[in-house]
Amino acid sequence: MNSPLEPLKNHIDLSLQSLRVTTLIEKEELTLYGALPHLESIIHFLREDSTCWCRQLVDICAVDYPERSPRFDAVYHFLSLSYNHRIRLIVGVEEGALVPSVGHFFRSADWFEREVYDMFGIPFKNHTDLRRILTDYTFEGHPLRKDFPLTGFTEVHYCDTQERVMTRPVHLQDPLRDYTYDNSWLGSEKKAEGDNQ
Repeated sequence: MNSPLEPLKNHIDLSLQSLRVTTLIEKEELTLYGALPHLESIIHFLREDSTCWCRQLVDICAVDYPERSPRFDAVYHFLSLSYNHRIRLIVGVEEGALVPSVGHFFRSADWFEREVYDMFGIPFKNHTDLRRILTDYTFEGHPLRKDFPLTGFTEVHYCDTQERVMTRPVHLQDPLRDYTYDNSWLGSEKKAEGDNQ
């Protein structure tokens, strides 16, 4: 069964053949897979080509695959209001690699790129104001990475003596809570063994 997105997919395949972009239609969504060095060229094409005309950047996000190389995927979502179609672009990003900012194409990229930097630690080259946006400026680590601990490093509490909100290192008082990357909840097994005795 042919998808209504098939002509658009074929047009992109032909136009971006030199950039080695692969395309996939799945669940009535068009996804492009590209290489980081060609990111700006691909986005320029999607924005300016009269068949694509993706003039709105809806979102930028990332996905962490710690066991894979490249470790991250940067995911861009575009919308064409003229043709009412959406296109997703996925680009692999190595740990520590600089991703070119697309703020000169879309002003909305500013905060999206800051969020990806804050949550995953992916830096954006030529970003005008790359700093944390969701966590505190003194926050350590990047919470959406798979190697970030479930409990975090600090907790917030109210100090009666100083009459203000403060932070302190996380201290788990329940000895059954034994979080690891391999097994996120060992406590339930230990508790179950103790109940049988």
